[in-house]
Amino acid sequence: MSKRITPFASRYCSTLDRLKEAIRRKRPGLLRRGVVLQHDNATPHSANLTQQWLQRYGWEILPHPAHSPDLAPSDFHLFGPLKRHLGGMAFETEDDLISELRNWFDNLDVDFFRVGINALLSRWQKCINLHGDYVEK
Repeated sequence: MSKRITPFASRYCSTLDRLKEAIRRKRPGLLRRGVVLQHDNATPHSANLTQQWLQRYGWEILPHPAHSPDLAPSDFHLFGPLKRHLGGMAFETEDDLISELRNWFDNLDVDFFRVGINALLSRWQKCINLHGDYVEK
């Protein structure tokens, strides 16, 4: 696991700052009970700066086996429906694409996210039962 400082580590820590503030506003009790975060082993996530941030605020990180897209909700739950939604569309500008993405996310029902996160629990259990092997092959 790399412990280098990367240009993206600072940006990732800023994202964590915004997440912490959103949690404080929306779910204040969660910060007192402790936050458990899942992220992969990308360099910004494993950089010293990020590790120091996580230690400072006492956030726990779920271990993430290398190359495990079957444990990332974005991979197993989000990207498929998003790909189907965008299929066949063409965008004149990047702003048009961003607008469509914002529209799609804004119109997702809250249950969409709940289902994805709940599926993570059973996927983690399968991964444990398979001694870290892929959940889906």
